[in-house]
Amino acid sequence: MRGNEQKFIKEAFDANWVAPMGSNVNLFENDLKTYLNNAVHVAALSSGTAAIHLGLLILGIKEGDEVICQSLTFAASANPILYIKAIPIFIDSEIDTWNLCPIALEEAIIDRIKLGKKPKAIITVHLYGNPYKVEAVRSIANKYQIPILEDAAEALGSSYNGKKCGTFGDIGVLSFNGNKIITTSGGGALICHSEALKSRAIFLATQSKDDALHYEHSEIGFNYRLSNISASIGRGQMEILDEHVHLRRNMQAFYKKLFENVPGVSVYETPNEDYFSNHWLSVLTINPHETNGIFNSDLMFELESENIECRPIWKPLHLQPLYKDFPYYGDTTAENLFEQGLCLPSGSNTTEEEKERIQNVIERVFRAKNKIIIKGSVILQSERIRAKITQ
Repeated sequence: MRGNEQKFIKEAFDANWVAPMGSNVNLFENDLKTYLNNAVHVAALSSGTAAIHLGLLILGIKEGDEVICQSLTFAASANPILYIKAIPIFIDSEIDTWNLCPIALEEAIIDRIKLGKKPKAIITVHLYGNPYKVEAVRSIANKYQIPILEDAAEALGSSYNGKKCGTFGDIGVLSFNGNKIITTSGGGALICHSEALKSRAIFLATQSKDDALHYEHSEIGFNYRLSNISASIGRGQMEILDEHVHLRRNMQAFYKKLFENVPGVSVYETPNEDYFSNHWLSVLTINPHETNGIFNSDLMFELESENIECRPIWKPLHLQPLYKDFPYYGDTTAENLFEQGLCLPSGSNTTEEEKERIQNVIERVFRAKNKIIIKGSVILQSERIRAKITQ
């Protein structure tokens, strides 16, 4: 929070309008539209999950339909598929971006068509803010005429070839949950390419009330509209979005420098300059075969012993008890990333003192087990360890 959030909240209270409608909702939507280069229309909703749910409904997904979804993602990417009683089909990641693997995607589509079950939508994800292989996935989607629902919940501020994430899908989704790059405390948005689709989303999000003098309802609706108070927070947050992206990218650079000479540790980053990530979370993998037996859990527990929170990366959905019986296409890329991955402290408000605390713990872990010689933030491996890794 930077202060203007309270100014906009006061405006809402002064207008005596705190419900899921009001001027700040409209203005927040306009702010988002402007940020996305006015290429889309935006409906502000109560959560990113609600946006995925409405997106699937707008795409015409019904009970029994099959929907393709990236496996390495948070459960909210797939749960709305089950809301509709549709069937999720999970796809492995590729190693360049950790996102939806185009090869496995096409293999899945071909196989499902052979079974007489052509998928009705593809849910793509920009994992931890890193864009997926947009062109490759779009080419496959167009080839088989399957719409894309783009889950950009973690990727506001990210872009591919200069185009903002959230605008690549037939439907896009953003999240403003408390842990995202900006927050409205809880909230999300549905991004579409026509005013008609936006109107449809708002209709569904406000209990599907028909245009009548009385309360007439011809189809099921939902209470998914964002409140005027939450939108007020969002307006203030939009003013500092670029600053937050800059600060998260600084955290990424901090970790890249810290681990640049540590064998077996790889900081998750974009493949090339076409991809611009907000680095919502800084993530790494630790290969214990190359770190003399240091596992991701060793670092996690050591950080937590100093009251520094970090977490494992998302457990692939095809390995989750809820989803283990649904089809999965690919190999073990997502599973391997999960086994070695770790999300590091990445907050936009991380202080230099806190960075020093983090660095001290990381250096202690690698010094204790590998007898690493440390000079500043450069970590030099001993010849003995080098020889062992080479063998």
